[in-house]
Amino acid sequence: MSMKIRLARGGSKKRPFYRIVAADSRMPRDGRYVEKLGTYAPLLPKDSEDRVKMDAERIAYWLSKGAQPTERVQRMLEAAGISPKTERNNPTKGTPGKKAAARVEEKAAKAAAAAEAAAAPAEAPVEEAAAE
Repeated sequence: MSMKIRLARGGSKKRPFYRIVAADSRMPRDGRYVEKLGTYAPLLPKDSEDRVKMDAERIAYWLSKGAQPTERVQRMLEAAGISPKTERNNPTKGTPGKKAAARVEEKAAKAAAAAEAAAAPAEAPVEEAAAE
């Protein structure tokens, strides 16, 4: 049985409240779990003591048994000092999408055309009055 330490959502609509639980990975997100390990209330201020509460001793027990924390729970454990910090790197996150890249290319082409037009010597206007 592969165990996960994850968040189970509770609370009403638009008022989230989460339990930090040890659950079988095959169970539904808000379904059956083995043990409640703590709580997370995201609506509370970040400096509040009640925002994240967890039983560090029981979490360490489940980690020793091979339970894998989810990404969000892993960040909470790192903030609490229970697990060591891990380096995260997502170099593709900041790259623009296809449409944004096309807009940048189009803007660069217009700027190049404008610079070329400005650099070209201005032709003297033809005086029609002198021709008559």
